[in-house]
Amino acid sequence: MTALRVTLLAGGVGGAKMAEGFANLPNVALTVIGNIADDQDFHGLWVSPDIDTMLYTLSGRINRDQGWGVADEGRRALDTLAELGADTWMFLGDRDFGLHIYRTERLGQGHRPTDITLDIAKQFGIKSRILLPTDEKVQTQVCTEQGWLSFQDYFVRLRCEPSVSALHFEGIDAAKPTQETLNAIKDADLIVIAPSNPLVSIAPILEIEGIVEAMRAASAPVYAVSPLIAGKVVKGPADRMMASLGLRPNALGVAEHYAGILDIFVADRADSSFATQIKDVGMRPVFTDILMSDLAAKTRLAGDVIQMFVSETKRVSM
Repeated sequence: MTALRVTLLAGGVGGAKMAEGFANLPNVALTVIGNIADDQDFHGLWVSPDIDTMLYTLSGRINRDQGWGVADEGRRALDTLAELGADTWMFLGDRDFGLHIYRTERLGQGHRPTDITLDIAKQFGIKSRILLPTDEKVQTQVCTEQGWLSFQDYFVRLRCEPSVSALHFEGIDAAKPTQETLNAIKDADLIVIAPSNPLVSIAPILEIEGIVEAMRAASAPVYAVSPLIAGKVVKGPADRMMASLGLRPNALGVAEHYAGILDIFVADRADSSFATQIKDVGMRPVFTDILMSDLAAKTRLAGDVIQMFVSETKRVSM
């Protein structure tokens, strides 16, 4: 049987969970287009949190208690930096430092970020492809009462506490999609937007010139899985960010945010009361259990999405 080609647009923890579910299914060839707009320089090293979470998850190295970072991690390097007076609010473990050193060395040698990521995934034994949407630098800036902050300053140092009044993706105007990403969209049987933060994990991918156009031109249908259940996120600040930026902080608000892109919107059964309103936005709502609490739940949800695709394909062809 020919493997179903699934292209997943994904951010960090929620995206990695969805990716792990797809990767655990037989006859699925998974390509992930990951978020790079959270990337930032720390201690002279280029750190890519969402991409690294994807790499660690799909290679089985992830710290499952946290959902990010490496299992069996140490912090001796960070302790030494702190002893020397460095600012160490961004936790980077000893094993994690090794990856950042490798990436930064390769970047300094002029290698493409996409090639570096593909090589890391191969060396880590990952069968799925992990792509970057662009090889240019794009960084999320968050406007708060404290002024404009880098995303990591807002997310990690300030623990998402400031109210967000605006977002800006520095470098987005000059960013061009990689050919690998355009091909992954064009050649997909199914395109899925993971249950990642739509404003800071998915938007920096979609706002790269040519990405949405490629999705609209693709023969594959586009699905999205809601990151909110009954108006609450499992992890992260998406609900508060949506509210502070004037969006409905619920599944309907996510559907409205993706209007014009989606064919099917997958939400939790707890949000089935939005069915008519989601349909009015221009997409078909499907409701199931979307909470991914363990590998079995991740695999079940990914299987549900595949079954929706198979059923919809049969329905349209009749």
